[in-house]
Amino acid sequence: MEQDFFLSLLMIIGIDLVLGGDNAVVIAMACRNLPAIQRNKAIIIGTMLAIVFRILITLVAVYLLQIPFLQLIGGVFLLYIAYHLIIGKEEDTNKIKSHYSLWKAVKTIVVADLLMGFDNVLAVAGAAQGHMILVALGLVISIPIIIWGSKIILVLLTKYPFLIYIGGSLLAFTSGKMISEEPYLQNLYGSYPMIEMSIPYLTVSFIILAGLIYQQISYRKD
Repeated sequence: MEQDFFLSLLMIIGIDLVLGGDNAVVIAMACRNLPAIQRNKAIIIGTMLAIVFRILITLVAVYLLQIPFLQLIGGVFLLYIAYHLIIGKEEDTNKIKSHYSLWKAVKTIVVADLLMGFDNVLAVAGAAQGHMILVALGLVISIPIIIWGSKIILVLLTKYPFLIYIGGSLLAFTSGKMISEEPYLQNLYGSYPMIEMSIPYLTVSFIILAGLIYQQISYRKD
């Protein structure tokens, strides 16, 4: 049980790092017109509020995933997110406004984080498997890492493109776990246990194959 807890915690931190690379961009763009002192205040206040709101929304998502077949739908949607991560379709951060007011900058950071962090919330809720401590602990550990280390992560992802496939595979594995643990499909899985065991690995294989096919098609077009 303790091993499963730490494995899930590592998965949550990994998911946050993979999906949180744009948070530093949001913060930088929202605060770029502020004086240096106010900029630091905006970053600290905005980050703390973003953590609180993200934890609350993720806790709600954990409960929502208990609704019949919603875990299955969430797993399929997370697979879609993993595919878009691999093929490189990300949010347009150029629409983030920069402000001269401290509190407007803080508001922009929090709102942008919530809007752009939906995929993160869903993935963390799925990986937590109902453990509220995991949700809070994972976010508290990973969000500071994202803010101060995301530029390094972005550089690494740019320099070593294969890391995108590792991140996508992590999301796909979480997606497969969500689908295989859908309570209303347990009768089916009970009759065919190999299906339940193989779903996470099938989703990972599907994502990697789909990403490679997309890249080949794009390369031929160019």
